[in-house]
Order: sequence, then C-alpha cells, then structure tokens
Amino acid sequence: MKKNLTLINWGLITLAAVATFLNEYNLIAIPDSVLIILRWLALSGLLVYAFVKQNLTTSILVAMVVGTEIGYDFPEVAQNLRFLRQIFLKMIKTIIAPLLFATLVAGIAGHSDLKQVGRMGWKSLLYFEVVTTIALFIGLFFANWFQPGAGILAPTDFSGELPKVEQQGWQEIILHAFPENLAKSIYNGDVLQVVVFSVIFGVALALLPESKKQKFVGGVELLAEVMFKFTKIIMLFAPIGVGAAIAETVGHMGIDVLRNLAMLLVTLYCALIAFMLLVLVPVALFARIPIIKFAKMIAEPVSIAFATTSSESALPKAMEKMEKFGVPRQIVSFVMPTGYSFNLDGSTLYLALATIFVAQAAGVDFPIGQQIAMVFLLMLTSKGVAGIPRATLVILLGAVANFGLPEWPVLLIMGIDELMDMARTSVNVIGNCLATAVIGRWEGELDDTKMHASDQIEEVDVMEEIAEH
Repeated sequence: MKKNLTLINWGLITLAAVATFLNEYNLIAIPDSVLIILRWLALSGLLVYAFVKQNLTTSILVAMVVGTEIGYDFPEVAQNLRFLRQIFLKMIKTIIAPLLFATLVAGIAGHSDLKQVGRMGWKSLLYFEVVTTIALFIGLFFANWFQPGAGILAPTDFSGELPKVEQQGWQEIILHAFPENLAKSIYNGDVLQVVVFSVIFGVALALLPESKKQKFVGGVELLAEVMFKFTKIIMLFAPIGVGAAIAETVGHMGIDVLRNLAMLLVTLYCALIAFMLLVLVPVALFARIPIIKFAKMIAEPVSIAFATTSSESALPKAMEKMEKFGVPRQIVSFVMPTGYSFNLDGSTLYLALATIFVAQAAGVDFPIGQQIAMVFLLMLTSKGVAGIPRATLVILLGAVANFGLPEWPVLLIMGIDELMDMARTSVNVIGNCLATAVIGRWEGELDDTKMHASDQIEEVDVMEEIAEH
C-alpha cells in the first residue's frame, strides 16, 4: 500500500511541477485555479502518506510543505494561523524548566559524582569556545569572499523599528547567568539561570545523608519521566505548530523580499553548510560518532527548530533523542542547556557575517585588524544572549554601534531575518546535539552499543506508538 501511495504521490508532484514550469516560462498558459488544484492534489497525497506512515519526522516535513503552500496561495489566512505556532511554543516553554531541573538534579545527586560535574563544566566550556570561535572566522571569511553587501543602496525612507540596545560589559554578562529568583528566571525563559540553580541544588542534595537524599531523588526522577511523557503529548501537536509557523512566514514575507538580499541569504547558507562540513563532520568523525545514524536521530528536533526559528522548541525532543542515542542523561541534561547559552554556532557565524554586511552596504572601509577586533567582541557578547527575544539582532546592533556603523543595513536584514533565523537555529541545535555526544565520548560514557543500534530503537519506538494509538 505504501509503495502504491509513493508512486501516486510522485506522479501528482511531477504533474504539478511540470504544469507550474510550463506556465512560469509562458510555454503553455494554464489558469491559476488549475495550478492551485494540481498543487493541492499533490499535497493531499502527501498528507495521506504521512497519516499512513505514522512517523513524526515525516509528518513535520509534510506539514512544512503544506504550510508553505498555504502561505503562498492564501497569505491572509496564513498570517491568521500565528496563534497555532504560539500555542505550540507556549506549551514547549512549560516543559523546559521542570525538565531541566529534574534531569540535572537527578543526574548530579543520583550519582553523587560531584567531580564529574566540574569536569563536564570545563570540558564543555572549552569545546564551546573553540567551536564558536571557528564559526566566527568562517562567517568572516565568507562575508569577505561573497561581498553580500556590495552595491546595496541606502533606503530613501527609513521605516521600521529597531530594538533598543543596552550596552553590556563582561560583568553584566556574567551576572546574567546567576538567578535572583527562580520563578522570575522561569518566567523570562532564562535557561542558563535555571541550569545554574539546578546544578547548585543538585550538589546541595548530593551532600545530604543517603537516607534523606534518596527520598527526594526518587521524586525528581519520577518528575523527569513525567516530563518526557509530557513532551510526547505536546509533540503530537508539533506538525500543526510547525506548519502554521511556515505558513505565517511565507504569508507575511512573500517572495519579493528575497530579490534584493538574495546574496546575503546565499552567503549565510553557504557559510553554515561549510561550517558543518569543515567543523562538525570532522569533530563527529574524531569522536567516532556515526554521522548517518546521528543525522537520523536529530532529524525531528532540527526540523522543529527550522520551522519555528526557536531553539527552545527543539530542546525537550533533542534531549530525549540524544539520550536514546547513547549519551547518559546526566551529560545530556548538563551539556545541552548550557550549550544554548554558550554554543550557538549558527548565531555566532551569522553575527560575524552580518556585521561585515553592514559595513559593506554602508561603504565603510573595514580593515582586517578591525574585523579581528570585532570577532573578539562577538566572542564575548554572543555568550550573553540566553532568554533575550531576537537576541542575535540585539547583539548585532550592539556591534554596529561599537564600530560606528550605520543602522539602516540592519533594517534591511530584518526583511529576511526569519529565513536566516531558520538556518542558524537549525545549526545551533545540530551543534548542541553533537556537543553532548562529544562530551559523552570525552567522559568515556558514550554507549557505543546503544548508539549503533539507535536506528533500530527508533523503529521499535514508532511501532510501539502506532500500537498505542
């Protein structure tokens, strides 16, 4: 049955693609209504296929295609679907704090290995700093090579609002990591502050006598299991939330926004691909991590991050997947949330590229000495972005102001910021998933048997979910 469905789908997709091509290049005039019907017939086949396959990754990918078509054909309707994306993101945010607290506290207090916490801390920070610094230099290289800002004219009317930037010194950035009120940290979405509180709480619990400690550890471990089940329930809504996010983006932006800034978009995507091929792939090979199995395992959280442009939305699923991949829970629960503040590979690369773009668009000479100084500035400021909405834009404006560059090119960037955010957020998630596996290998606790059997484990889990339904 699946084979027949696949053949029918390919036939419908081919028919819709050929008709669109013939009409686009004026070879055969085809009414718009006929083209829309052909495209939606092809999409209907994909929806049926996703329903039959009962696989979350497939459902999310199909939802992204359907959302794109809704945004293209019915832009006004698509923009009204924002509430579906917001529901999904709000429900995900309810998971993050209790999940991080439970997994971190159980991992630290349950094993009583306080030295491991310290080891993971310095190893993680060292790895994060090296990788993100390389990402900055790759962004710098591609910006100078592709010259995406060359030839762009200043807009005659400066419309739009840029966020206000408050300059932060290194003291403020460090201070931001420590919570003054846990409830406030949870409300503001300050993941790093929740991590710091949970680590200290876990250490304090580990110092209690064994009889007292185990009573609380058992309850926290149960909370962690409940939150993972909670995540599975929320993920049933993921295809709808993801489809709505893509529809809203396409409906809001349209296609015309790509014309003037196509080179910037191409430069960013090429730089991110180069970073993955030149940095992340060699790191995975060095750590003896099977790349194909790793890619299959993280496909769901990465696709969620791509569509929603939110790393937070992918965090619970990414933690669950890496645990299935063979990384111990105490390492996943420590490294991944910390990486969301210190290991934003895609975002740091984008910041270097975008700053050079601003200089090029403004016609400002930006010598290599200043560019290297900018890299060191971004190395510091990019580490303080946790919990700040549109944080990369705020950091970019800070860098622009620091080097006396004009702000109008940033306003241009905002036009395609969502499309760039999709790519950089996806790379952030990929980088953090890989970081957990690398630290797991470095600690000597990566389960190779479980890792190499991860694809079979996934198939069993899917079959179990189908049986439950």
